Amino acid sequence: MTPRSWEKWTQHYRAQGYDVIAPAWPGLDGEVEDLRRDPSGIAGVGLQEVVDHYAQIIRGLDDAPFIMGHSFGGTVTQILLDRGLGRAGVAIDSAPVKGVLPLPYSTLKSAWPILGNPANKNKAIALTPRQFHYAFANTLSADESAAAYERYHVPGSARVMFQGAFANFNPRAITRIDFTNGRRAPLLFIAGEADHITPPKVNEANWRLYRKSTAVTDFHRFPGRSHFIVGQQGWEEVADYALAWATEQGLRQS
Repeated sequence: MTPRSWEKWTQHYRAQGYDVIAPAWPGLDGEVEDLRRDPSGIAGVGLQEVVDHYAQIIRGLDDAPFIMGHSFGGTVTQILLDRGLGRAGVAIDSAPVKGVLPLPYSTLKSAWPILGNPANKNKAIALTPRQFHYAFANTLSADESAAAYERYHVPGSARVMFQGAFANFNPRAITRIDFTNGRRAPLLFIAGEADHITPPKVNEANWRLYRKSTAVTDFHRFPGRSHFIVGQQGWEEVADYALAWATEQGLRQS
């Protein structure tokens, strides 16, 4: 997805007086409709480029920000915090980092359209509306899922998916984290109870890896939420919880 997927959150936070930026991944600048016609910019982009892109943006800010990311954005959030960036971080339905072991059937089924063909590795791959409904929007009606697909879905970098999926077999994986890092900013995991891509057990396993760190690491599960947690009905509750938690932790760090 593109920054358009955050449109409700950015408006919600700006209405409360916050400065909000939602920069695109490298190769995903532009409108959804244009990117569907020509997704070549995202083809072959890897997590290293994505992380470095956001690190550069954050280092250019006047103040340390609250960092929030969804899905692989949650993975990126974890990496950025481990690098010492941010005042607090919220990883929403986060894709796993290196060391997370659970692989539920729904995760494998959601990712198989991409990971099932090794030739996809350096391509930009789109899901079909049916695949999107299962993976992202399983708690939505067929019509609601179709509307979300039309509004937000663009082809994504298969390379990122492959890097995440095979991180446990790569000693130099970009998703490796120092889970004992006690100097990083506080981190909150938010999980959607009905998420097919990253079910709560995946996020819980990720959260537990930080148990030896003295830094704050919290976990919260929202019932009835799919992977489309940032856009489905009730998104305000999730957005308000994330912001209230981040604000409280940020004040404690001041």
